[in-house]
Amino acid sequence: MLKTILIDDESKALDSLAWELENFCDQIEVLDKFTEPNKALDFIKHNHIDCIFLDIEMPTMDGFQFLNKIESKDFAVIITTAYDEYAIKAIKAQAIDYLLKPVDIDDLTIAIEKVRNQIENNNLISDKLERILENYSKQVSDKKITVNTDGKLIFLNISDIVFAESDGNYSTFYLSNSKKILLTKKLKEVNQILPDNHFFRIHNSYIVNLDKINEYVKSDGYVVLEGNHKIPISRMKRKEFLNKI
Repeated sequence: MLKTILIDDESKALDSLAWELENFCDQIEVLDKFTEPNKALDFIKHNHIDCIFLDIEMPTMDGFQFLNKIESKDFAVIITTAYDEYAIKAIKAQAIDYLLKPVDIDDLTIAIEKVRNQIENNNLISDKLERILENYSKQVSDKKITVNTDGKLIFLNISDIVFAESDGNYSTFYLSNSKKILLTKKLKEVNQILPDNHFFRIHNSYIVNLDKINEYVKSDGYVVLEGNHKIPISRMKRKEFLNKI
């Protein structure tokens, strides 16, 4: 019996997929469904699973960010998405299956059979996932995020963001071209939309782009970013920061 969990920010999509699995797929047990990736992370820490059905496009944490947070990836992953994007090509190249929404029953059963074969043949699933994440990391610098400011939507390449600074209920992006963008979001919310394999909250008031760090002044506890920005590092964050870089 394959033990699986389902992760998708759309509850209707979760219910639909669970129904299809329970009614058309033998030998698979849905342990739980999650609309919040952080709750799924906690579940994985305490439970053995064979497979995850994982949505790629989620507002608080995308599928790749989710996988990056898991240390031991000894399970198969079936991506579910409404978008046939560059990421899907990377996944397919590494033989990790994916399903386009709405999920087709025939495609679903084929994907599950692939998972069974991987497990039975003792294929190195964790190695495949690591290669997927490595490919994603190389491409993420071209990824865009959408921010709402001054009544308009702005599409930003994350590689253009040097750091973000808190200002109470607001935050400011400092960009490579010396421009600033004021957001009506708290820094905690900003932290959720930035990929944590490239960004790190080094202080209660600052999130920095790790790729933009030019120096780390250990004695004084600050980093120097592109544009000669000096940003302090919280004492509590220093060890985690050093592990990141």
